[in-house]
Amino acid sequence: MTAALSATDLKLQFIQLPQLRMGYVEAGDPTGQPVLLLHGFPEFWYSWRFQLAALAQAGFRAIAPDQRGYNRTDKTPPYDIDTVTQDIADLQAALGIARSHVIGHDWGGAVLWAFASRFPDRIDKLVGMNAPHWTAYNDCLRRSLRQLLKSYYILLFQFRSAGRQIERNDFRVLERAFAGVRHMTAEDIERYKDAFRQPGAVEAALGWYRAAFARMRRNRLCAETYRSNAPALQIWGERDRALEKGVNATLPQYVPRVRFAWLPSASHWVQMDEPVEVNRLMLEFLR
Repeated sequence: MTAALSATDLKLQFIQLPQLRMGYVEAGDPTGQPVLLLHGFPEFWYSWRFQLAALAQAGFRAIAPDQRGYNRTDKTPPYDIDTVTQDIADLQAALGIARSHVIGHDWGGAVLWAFASRFPDRIDKLVGMNAPHWTAYNDCLRRSLRQLLKSYYILLFQFRSAGRQIERNDFRVLERAFAGVRHMTAEDIERYKDAFRQPGAVEAALGWYRAAFARMRRNRLCAETYRSNAPALQIWGERDRALEKGVNATLPQYVPRVRFAWLPSASHWVQMDEPVEVNRLMLEFLR
């Protein structure tokens, strides 16, 4: 099941939320059980092309927004975790969704776990894909020098020059980030570049890291404790260059009903590296 939905299959729609106008794509049965898919950095809805196809074929109503600041969604600060989780609750309300499954990757995963904690009545099942849990990640930072060193880019993103570095050589950094990802073509990477070419998109994406870093400094790495008792699945590509497998060590303390699926040959971009296996795991769990 590696078929993807192309840009011609899906049209970006827009919806006005209380704080911003958000872009999103939707696939599948409009009356089906809703599933929200939350992308990370440096992504947008297109990272879910394989999962959107699989969910649509399985009869779900799959919705993938461009999160605050990304692609064509408004570049409206702030970008702190409280604001971006509220965006998802607002999106559900605007689309007439009382509750849904929620899937998140990378930063979308951080939103996933925080959203589940803040809005437990709005979720059914949770699926993380190389999705760091805010509290468990900070637990790991305090005891793992290796993960601390791997997180160096968060510090680099605090400098004003970070945006210029991302834009250098026509966003060459995106080519490096996605190098070696299976099912990723030059045309696909060009779509990510187009999303970052939107006015203000780079600074908005960096705004997420800057808001998180400011919060970490205030709390001295003692992050808020985000807990959820919802059924959860964490799918993890073990070749992740930015996140140690150990960032999941304390996750069961905060999400006691979580189970894990480890994919040894997949990278951080697990949903694009191994879409067949990821889709199988995802659908089996949601059903």
